[in-house]
Amino acid sequence: MDLAEKVSAVLKDSIIPAVIARGGEIRVLSVTNGVVTLALSGSPGAGVPLLGRIEAKLRAAIPEITEVQVIGLGSDSLDVSSHASLREAVSQILEREINPIIAAHRGHVTLLDVEKGWARIRLEGGCQGCSLAEVTVRQGIEPMLRARVPGIVGVADATDHAAGREPFYSAAKR
Repeated sequence: MDLAEKVSAVLKDSIIPAVIARGGEIRVLSVTNGVVTLALSGSPGAGVPLLGRIEAKLRAAIPEITEVQVIGLGSDSLDVSSHASLREAVSQILEREINPIIAAHRGHVTLLDVEKGWARIRLEGGCQGCSLAEVTVRQGIEPMLRARVPGIVGVADATDHAAGREPFYSAAKR
């Protein structure tokens, strides 16, 4: 059994059911030199809150694993250390990794500003006024940005949710 097959087996037993239950999908893209790259699609809250658990489980089961990267489908991995500013790094992650995931819910995140380690964002489309927007920000977007961009301490949602015209999950759907 090669390393990719071992990773798939570990994910199949405990991680994939948890991600599916949260409305997402996760699959192995590659395993190279101990670095596992996983693709996450569907709800942004599906896999992002589980990132620590995923990495811990893979490292415990397969000692050869040195790093786990999770990206949105259709995007490339981002080396944050190559970026000159926090704003640029956050913007790249939003565009390459988060927006492709929330596009499944007709949503989009726009970066307004980064100041003193805080990323100020606006949720648009199906995310504006969505009853699960706070979950998306706190369990999806914020943990990913804090994990991937050294210097980010939090995310502030500056969205006017009351103005949302077609939220993906309206309050009536809850």
